[in-house]
Amino acid sequence: MKESIRQRLERMSDRFEEVGRLLATAEVSGSSQQFRDLSMEYARLQPLAERYRGYHHLERDLAAARELLTDADAGMRSLGAEEVERMQHEMAAAEADLRQLLLPADPRDGRNIFLEIRAGTGGDEAAIFAGDLLRMYARFAESKGLGIEVLSESPGEHGGYREIICRIVGSRAFSRLKFESGVHRVQRVPATEAQGRIHTSACTVAILPELDEVESVEINPAELRIDTYRSSGAGGQHVNKTDSAVRITHLPSGIVVECQDERSQHKNRSRAMSLLKAKLLAAEQERQQSAQAQSRRLQVGTGDRSERIRTYNFPQGRVTDHRINLTLYKLAAVMDGQLDELLDALQQEHQAELLAEEA
Repeated sequence: MKESIRQRLERMSDRFEEVGRLLATAEVSGSSQQFRDLSMEYARLQPLAERYRGYHHLERDLAAARELLTDADAGMRSLGAEEVERMQHEMAAAEADLRQLLLPADPRDGRNIFLEIRAGTGGDEAAIFAGDLLRMYARFAESKGLGIEVLSESPGEHGGYREIICRIVGSRAFSRLKFESGVHRVQRVPATEAQGRIHTSACTVAILPELDEVESVEINPAELRIDTYRSSGAGGQHVNKTDSAVRITHLPSGIVVECQDERSQHKNRSRAMSLLKAKLLAAEQERQQSAQAQSRRLQVGTGDRSERIRTYNFPQGRVTDHRINLTLYKLAAVMDGQLDELLDALQQEHQAELLAEEA
């Protein structure tokens, strides 16, 4: 193990012990905020401290096994050689685990998200594919116990959506779906294609983490234009009587958001403001990270929409993620929301890149 990594592990293990002692004091236990903060830090450091303690045990076991190599008895030397080899493999695995635990956590991982899907090139077929992508993400969310709610939608003329914006709520929603931003391409024979020719269409997907109020970006009310209108969605006669839908335009940036899901204009306005703040923060982060992102294949956290990230080829039943050169012949399962194999591979690649940067 590199000395720099060992020193970091020692510091974090010492901090874990220190936090444990602080939590046991009357002063901390009497302060709800300090106790909460230290408890969260303790929980974050505990896996690393315990794994590092186990690594120390392995080092001692390896030293004991090496002593057997000098034993006068040939059988003991043979046993020692086997033990040394086994312990070295275990230590290599343990060190890899520790290096992964040292990776900085993305503070956005636990956030709810806004999911935006927009039809791109391909006309009606692109809109239909946008509907397919929405069903894919909705089924994935349902399988993970995540809630999904539609904030605004613009239906396509022949099905699907020209644009749809949803909010996905639940534990670590951003962590699971943060690599989905980008251009998704579909290759298939449209239902309206009489000659049976394969068409290529595309949709843009954007994943934006929802902000906490404390991290909310500052917005000057004078820079906003807020319009109300009648909702085009379901709602019976109610929608014909009340201008409950809200559209907010941020004049300096030109960003427009809208929400028409709730019957309450106040709730729609609140949701639209939350989405606007998320978009403004994402735009600022993209500007700050653009130089660094040019050298990274995953475009993590930049919201880069220009890159084709994935192709869904229906005639061949395959899906290919171009960022990691992964092809799965499981298209039906993927479109049914079974995304774990793709998402896990992207997460592993991202961690590998971070580890390479730490090396």
